[in-house]
Amino acid sequence: MKIYGDMISPYVRMCFVTAHEAGLGGELELITTDVKIATENEELAALSPIAQIPVLVTPNGAVLHDSRVIVDHLSLAGDRKLLASGGDERHRILTLQALGLGMADAAVAHRNEIAQRPERLHWHAWLDRQKLRVEHALDVLEARWEAELSEVNVGSITVAVTLAYLDFRYDAWSWRTARPRLEAFHRRFNARPSMRATALRAA
Repeated sequence: MKIYGDMISPYVRMCFVTAHEAGLGGELELITTDVKIATENEELAALSPIAQIPVLVTPNGAVLHDSRVIVDHLSLAGDRKLLASGGDERHRILTLQALGLGMADAAVAHRNEIAQRPERLHWHAWLDRQKLRVEHALDVLEARWEAELSEVNVGSITVAVTLAYLDFRYDAWSWRTARPRLEAFHRRFNARPSMRATALRAA
């Protein structure tokens, strides 16, 4: 299977960590793909009309896009259960996944604004709003999600990868401050082989 993207992207890394946890880590090949917010990558657009990473091409030629879909595919294809098949438990974990993805969306949007848009055009109120979204998500994770974060599931994977992205891009945000349970979760999860195998390297 081939995944088009860049490991720095939390959405791409979520897929790889899921694959490792599901026993499929050796079956994925990363096709490094550069994307910009204001220009289209034609190779990626030929695979997916959205032209966003990640995109997965399966051995039978099926093309899957959006990290949620790819994570679901990998968790079903693997030999380890990462999401309940139904009921309240499934929706609870999917809500945790959505919380992690929302935090990633805000952090990545903030990064794109400051890294790819001319500084004189930066929308500072909007940037502050994205950071506030991250802060609110962190507070809720600290207060309400300790039990679910103690397990390995698609939600805890998403949160762990997003926290690692914050460390990589936004160390100055100091997300650990006053969040000891969340810090303990990330320390444990970050030591897992799946996280070590996909660790981000400073440029």
